[in-house]
Amino acid sequence: MRARVIVLGDVMLDVVVQPTGAPAPTSDTPANIRASRGGSGANVAIALHASGHDVAYVGARGDDAAGDVFADALVASGVTPLLETVNSPTGTVVSVVSSDGQRSMMSDRGANSSLSEAFVRAQLEDHFDHLHVSGYVLLDPATRSVGVNALLLARERGVASSVDVCSVGPLRIVTPEVFLEATSATTQLFANEEEALALGASSDVDLALDLLCLRFGEVVVTRGGQGALAGVLAKRFRVPSVANKVLDTTGAGDAATGAYLGARLSGEAPLEALERAMDAAAKVVGGLGALG
Repeated sequence: MRARVIVLGDVMLDVVVQPTGAPAPTSDTPANIRASRGGSGANVAIALHASGHDVAYVGARGDDAAGDVFADALVASGVTPLLETVNSPTGTVVSVVSSDGQRSMMSDRGANSSLSEAFVRAQLEDHFDHLHVSGYVLLDPATRSVGVNALLLARERGVASSVDVCSVGPLRIVTPEVFLEATSATTQLFANEEEALALGASSDVDLALDLLCLRFGEVVVTRGGQGALAGVLAKRFRVPSVANKVLDTTGAGDAATGAYLGARLSGEAPLEALERAMDAAAKVVGGLGALG
């Protein structure tokens, strides 16, 4: 079953830095550094295409080399870029990776905050079978209404939609209440454990999953080395991680989201989809950067 999926998300240049020596203040610190196409939503879009679906990506870019890198990378991966060019530099995120594969990120949203509702509505005029919205669109006050109205439009047309929370820091700033209100038109939610606990106002991931399933028909919670959970109405599913080596966790959750969603759109059962999600995440964490 091949679906046409629209992914609404950020356009980012991703710079990943992994120090290989002790920090040297005022001097040089040796490191592995990679610059490539970034964007959490783009990672999801590419995983969706790898699952056999027709995927188009909607976002905002600058008229610069970073925007070209992003668009060219999508085309090379089989995803159709539908990008609004605005008078701001393309967004950039710098990820610093620690020795255990975890990372901290410094982000400049750049052109992403200028994405216009008129442009997005124009891209949604043609037929599509599913809309996936990156949480970064909803976490940014400048574009929240753009994402909300896209989700409402999908619901009005009877088209299924999904949202990936994406980042717990901005979620806490905007507050879970605001985010939950912004996602009221969707029935499928993706979150990591920290995000799920924040949204569920709980310290127990199973309880948080239960609470979120009361709002959304289907919820997936990734837990890093502990695997993932899913709830579909009253049913619960749990699978372990299958990663043998963890070099960098950047993009692992996105790959899991795209693989799970792709499998579900193809008609696979939740447990099978969750297993595919863990396979996809394991491939990514074995390499440096979201591309694995």
